[in-house]
Order: sequence, then structure tokens, then C-alpha cells
Amino acid sequence: MTTATTDGHPHPVGLAWDAFDLLPEHVQHPTYTRAQLSPGIVHFGVGGFHRAHEAMYLDRLMNQGRALDYGIVGVGTMPGDARMRDALRGQDHLYTLVLKHPDGRREARVIGSIVDYLFAPDDPQAVLERLCDPTTRIVSLTVTEGGYHVNRVTGELDSSDPALCADLVEPHRPRTVFGFLVEALRRRRAARLPPFTVMSCDNLPGNGDTARTMISAFAALRDEELARWIGAEVAFPNTMVDRITPVTTEEDVTALAAHGVEDAWPVVCEPFTQWVVEDHFPAGRPPFEEAGVQLVEDVTAYELMKLRLLNASHQAIAYLGTLAGYRQAHEVCRDPVFAEFALGYMEHEGSPTLPPVPGVDLGAYRHQLIERFANPHVRDSLARLCAESSDRIPTWLVPVIRENLAAGRPVERAALVVASWARYAEGVDEQGRPLEVVDRREAQVRAAAAARHKDPLAFLRDPDLFSDLSTNDRFTGAYLRALASLHEHGASATVTALVKRGVRPSHTVPLSEPEGFS
Repeated sequence: MTTATTDGHPHPVGLAWDAFDLLPEHVQHPTYTRAQLSPGIVHFGVGGFHRAHEAMYLDRLMNQGRALDYGIVGVGTMPGDARMRDALRGQDHLYTLVLKHPDGRREARVIGSIVDYLFAPDDPQAVLERLCDPTTRIVSLTVTEGGYHVNRVTGELDSSDPALCADLVEPHRPRTVFGFLVEALRRRRAARLPPFTVMSCDNLPGNGDTARTMISAFAALRDEELARWIGAEVAFPNTMVDRITPVTTEEDVTALAAHGVEDAWPVVCEPFTQWVVEDHFPAGRPPFEEAGVQLVEDVTAYELMKLRLLNASHQAIAYLGTLAGYRQAHEVCRDPVFAEFALGYMEHEGSPTLPPVPGVDLGAYRHQLIERFANPHVRDSLARLCAESSDRIPTWLVPVIRENLAAGRPVERAALVVASWARYAEGVDEQGRPLEVVDRREAQVRAAAAARHKDPLAFLRDPDLFSDLSTNDRFTGAYLRALASLHEHGASATVTALVKRGVRPSHTVPLSEPEGFS
């Protein structure tokens, strides 16, 4: 046990494999030892989500004495990833996962499935050696939607990225994830080693198919024969991943320390978690099903359900909530009018575009989503949900709009979401406070939003984002009415008016306030 300070709080214990006995009793920790683990997975993009999801599932298995030869070696390729390298290196690559329950309880567990972390700019050859090691059987990815370099108009590889171009000039010293994967696969092929499986865990429709197409296209710019081999021999299973994981704050770090654990970068998330994976791993895999993973032949229905309901609904509350003055997701979803709006989008616009989802009651799922969003202790920031909208809206919402237009179904709620993004992109909320527009296309979206006085449809005219929606009279009419109302009446009044015109699904969110770790 830890000893108490003069203010009654325990002295926090730093994370180390030989210090588990010193942790507070309420903090769970690995029952396995570091010496029992060996690497089997390389993961690009070690952030909060990976550590709340894939690494957690592996830790579950390891605590059962399974998958001990599937330790994770994390890889960072971006300059900002040096911070993760330093945080993990300073605590034996251990970290704390804190579940924030709706009733206020905190459940903390130390995760030990990450066995090493390589910062690629330090030593790209070390990354290639790990990728080429025969024990590496799976390479997983959480590199964000933009990390796949997809041209939104053509659906083909956008090879204009300077880093991708550099990897074509110096392929033996890669800088990008694609560069590392293609060079490692080339080396494995030359050495007659079987290829590893590439497992995308990003929020993309057909994420494995997208990875195969884009990585093969990039390989073809180097060697068409290599590209054909990758397309034919490398497995790219599609996956659906789900767990709300907000950005870790200093408050989270301080709260954990007050309860006895010193962790430079803990992860906080909701209790809910789901992972659906196509069972295609020729090089072998951990027994994921024994940790609660759903292994299926086709993930498409689950994936569309998540993208078009959960992810698109996040966008439905993000901009409107921010404009109205809210800053946290739970604040918006505990406002009955905004909750009804999000449910109405899911029921009348999102759900009709979905195929049957085996084993899922969509009505219950929609209400469960609002309950998850409304968890006041997760404190998921609207700023996080508003970020990188140029990658999110075209993937999560535009396909819903296009399908509903083609089928003659309603699009008014989705039009309001797009209009709220345009209003948000003006960079100021209804109280006159500045908004930070975090987006890879920030300059373009801000300029388009500002051009509405000269061209009311300016925001919709970017085909990379909206395809041909600017030419559809039914959608543009709904969009223009929504945008005008946002400017004239504000977000709350606009949402209220739309909800009153439409179907009003009944829903209540239970209040729960107690705090503390369990």
C-alpha cells in the first residue's frame, strides 16, 4: 500500500514492473511478468484510442496466460510522437487505463501489453528491422482518416504528399507509415518470409480494403510487381472499433496521482467497448474471441452502423453544441432538444441507409449512444469532435446524404449538420468567442465559410468534401434554410424548430453524480 501525505492523499507510485506491490489495492495490474512477453505486433499511431482498445484487449488475454508472444511494439512517425516515446519509456512502457462510469466510479488498471516503443525519426532502420522480424505477424494502424492519403473525388491515392514523395526518392529511409510498410514487405518478400497482416483500426468504411488499395497503389509507384504481390498475398482484414476515448487532461493526471498512481500519460475512456474483426490472419493471430472481440466473416454492417450512427451523430452535436455555448459532449446530450435532434438524425436519416446488423437492435443501440454521449464523467470535449472535419464529414455523413437523396428520403437533419459546420468554420460562436478550427484544410474551409455573402453555396462547392451536393436543389435548399436560421436565430432555436416539425423520440438520460475510484 502507499503511505498517506499530510493532506490525506497517498504518495503516488510510479509505474514499473517491479513496483506493482506498491500500488493501491483498488488499482488492478498485470498478473503476468515482463519476462514472459515477446513482440508479435507492431502498431503505428500509439495514442489514447489504441491504448484504450487494442492494447487493452491484448492485456486481457495476457492476464489469462494467452497471447504472451503478441506483445506490442509501438511506432511513432510524427514529430509530436516523441512525447509518447518519452512518457512510455520513463515507466517501463506501462500506463494506466481509467474507466469513467456514468455513476461517477473510476476503475483503474495498469496495462502491460506494450513492450517497446520506437520513434521512427530516431532510427528508421530499427523500425524496419522490427517489421522484418519473423515474429512480427500483425501490423496494426490508428493513423487517422487522413493517414490513408485518399483523394476524396477519385477515391484513388493522393500521392502529392511531400513525405510520400520523399519516400519514393529514398525508399530505404522511409518517413511515412506507407513507406515503412512497403519497404518492409519488399524486404520480407526478398527474404522469402511470409508477409505480416495489416490491420487497420481507423474509422473508415472498409478500412482494411482502403488500406490494401492505397498501400498497393503507393507500392506501384515503386514497383508494379511488388504492388501486385502485396494485393494478392497480404491480408487486410476490415475492422469496426468503438470506444469513446477523450483526450487526457492534466486534471486526469492529477486525479490519478491523488489516488496513488503517478502516470505521465494515462488514458481515460467510457466503460463500453466493441471490436468486430474479419477473421483473416494467415500469419496467425491472438485468440481475440477469448477477450470479447467479435470475429466475423464480413464486418460491413457493423462498420456502417458505427460510422453512420455513432460517428455521424458526434458531428451532429459537435458544431451545433459549440455554437450554442456548450463545450462538452455530455452537456449537449443532457439538453433534451439536442438529444432529440441527434436521435432523430439516427432514426430517420442514418438508420435507413444501413443493412441489417446481425444481433443488434438498432433502436436500443441509438438510445444507448445518447446515454454514452451523456456520461458526465467522460467529459469528451466538443473541440475534439469538431477537429479534422474535412476527413470526417465526407466519410461519415456525405454518403448518408447521397443515399437518402437518391431514395427520396429526408435530408434536413444532415443538411443542418453541414450548415453548422459551415457556421463553425467562420471561427466565432454565438457569444462572439473565437473558435479554433483544427483541420488539415483549415485555410480552404475558413475561406469558403467566409465567402457566403458573395456565394451562399461557397462552402458546398468543394468537390473533395461534398462531391456534387452543391448541384442538388433539394439538399441546397435545406442547407441554405439551415444556415440562414443559424445566423438569424442561433443553434438552439434552429434545433428546437426542426425537432418540433419532426418526430419526437422519447428519451431520458439518468443523472448520476458520485465521484471516486473503485
